Formats: sequence, C-alpha cells, structure tokens
Amino acid sequence: MNRLVLALGVCLLAGLGIAADRTAPPPGAEAYLIEPHDGAKVRNPVTVKFGLKGAGIAPAGVKFDNTGHHHLLVDTEVSQVQLDAPMPATDKLLHFGKGQSETTLTLPPGRHTLQLVFADYLHQSFDPPLVSKKITITVE
Repeated sequence: MNRLVLALGVCLLAGLGIAADRTAPPPGAEAYLIEPHDGAKVRNPVTVKFGLKGAGIAPAGVKFDNTGHHHLLVDTEVSQVQLDAPMPATDKLLHFGKGQSETTLTLPPGRHTLQLVFADYLHQSFDPPLVSKKITITVE
C-alpha cells in the first residue's frame, strides 16, 4: 500500500512538473551504452543495452541512496531536456522506471543518436547530470 501511495505521489509530481531538490550522483558513477556500439550499422529490431557503474538501479518511486533508473534519449540533445524537473515520457525520451537495463527499438532507416540519462526516483536528473556518451547508429 505504501508503494502505491508513493507511486501516485511521484506521478502527481511529474504531472505537475514540480521539481524537488536534485541530488548529486554517487562519486565515480558512470552511465554508458553497452550495445549497439558507436557507428554501428544495425537492422530492426535494435537491441539497446544500458550500462551503469558506481550506482545501483531501483524502480521509479522507490528512494534508495545511490540508485536511480535509466532514460534513453533517441535523436534528442540533452540540452533539449529540462533536467531540473521530472522528465516527461515522450517518443524521444523513453523511461525505464521499472529498472530495466535493455530495450528493443524499431527505428526508421537512417542515422539515429542514442544517449542515456540516469535519473533519481522522481525521474529527475542528478546534479550534475549523469549521462552517457552519445552514440550514432545507422539503421539499414
């Protein structure tokens, strides 16, 4: 029951765009893409595997120190994302709030960029942001 109330509270905060104080990421934490590799030529469906070191993964809405969950930017610049508020889920900003560490995407043929943003239990970026290197892939 407590998790349900907490989850509803997180949704309400995200819906209202209310920002809470952002926390620093764990020292030495790093988010990265395991697969595909930068410059890869791939076919649909595209498997994307997320990497993380120096921090733990916990579902959205569950607050544990030094944990968070992944968000994947598809063909989007980090500068276009409001990092000091809960990030909205869009077709270009994918949420993995259940603690997932991989996904499968179907992308149109052509060049695409992928980048991870690791966020806290409220879908807010850490401060400073914990982001992966942006990679470019080509879907054939």
